[in-house]
Amino acid sequence: MARPRGTRNRRQAPDPIGTLPLTRAMEAHFEWMLVTGYTADTVRTRRIAIRRFIAWCDERGLSDPREITKPILERYQRHLFYYRKPDGAPLTLGSQHATLAPLKTFFKWLARENRILYNPASERELPAPPKQLPRILLGVEEIEAILRAADPATAGGLRDRAMLEVLYSTGLRRTEMAQLRRYDADLVRLVVFVREGKGRKDRVVPLGERAARWLDKYLIEARPQFIAHENEALFVMDTGEPVTPEYLATRVRHHMAAAGIDKPGACHLFRHAMATHMLDNGADIRFIQAMLGHASLTTTERYTHVAIAKLQEIHAATHPARLARARPEGEQNQVRDALLAALDREADDEESAPL
Repeated sequence: MARPRGTRNRRQAPDPIGTLPLTRAMEAHFEWMLVTGYTADTVRTRRIAIRRFIAWCDERGLSDPREITKPILERYQRHLFYYRKPDGAPLTLGSQHATLAPLKTFFKWLARENRILYNPASERELPAPPKQLPRILLGVEEIEAILRAADPATAGGLRDRAMLEVLYSTGLRRTEMAQLRRYDADLVRLVVFVREGKGRKDRVVPLGERAARWLDKYLIEARPQFIAHENEALFVMDTGEPVTPEYLATRVRHHMAAAGIDKPGACHLFRHAMATHMLDNGADIRFIQAMLGHASLTTTERYTHVAIAKLQEIHAATHPARLARARPEGEQNQVRDALLAALDREADDEESAPL
């Protein structure tokens, strides 16, 4: 009897670098990271960078951690500097830094575990990412156009409108949005509980009244239409499964295109927008810092703890969804520029992908 189509056993292609001593050492390093409290997302990002280095070494006949020397790491850093992507563009200094930084941690661990005699990366100087403002900024009118592009007459559109409103109101990272549970949003107190955000730190973020109303409407009218079996996720896909960071980015890009906005980026643009618009309307940098979940900025020496009641007051007074579009006089100050530069570097880290 002929075998039905699609039922043949598909063998997974072997990992070309899976048996190398460098790869085995990398896996042991990642196990240590997870055991000591690093997140799976951090491991995933670092895996991309270290595997790229291992593949480069394999092409040159290097497979053992003990074969890696300072000159080899210097050659690899020069390789990244001269590397050109398929479109001919070089790697940014930020991308070069993000690719090399995990190697310093990796070789430091190898030396501490006595897997190598010395750390060849101990004196390696990494490229300094430039201190620059975000490349792409969305204005209030552009954000409002994207919000209007989500049609609340359909269940999917209503869900998307609620997601966009929460993104803009809170400035959450896309990974934090995807992890929200049904009761993390308190629509009475107008707050969102972010549990184990970046660095596994919890925080409470104000939720604007307009975003709360759209979220309430979604929970009553749209979410039940997607749920086949109950789960704890606040936002769900059409299948009823919890949204993923990638799904959030896809929906944001979809509505950006529908609004006629052709700019690179997705969820992090809303994080940028929330911070810049509130700053432009007079919010103190410390309150923005607390909302974003930044432990420190380049121009501040320590984190300023802010009560949620005060955060709500500042949010209500400065967020454009509640305020007439008032523009402050004068130029942006250095503290504001430092915050935006930090946000831009964060966007590079969050949305980085293998090249």
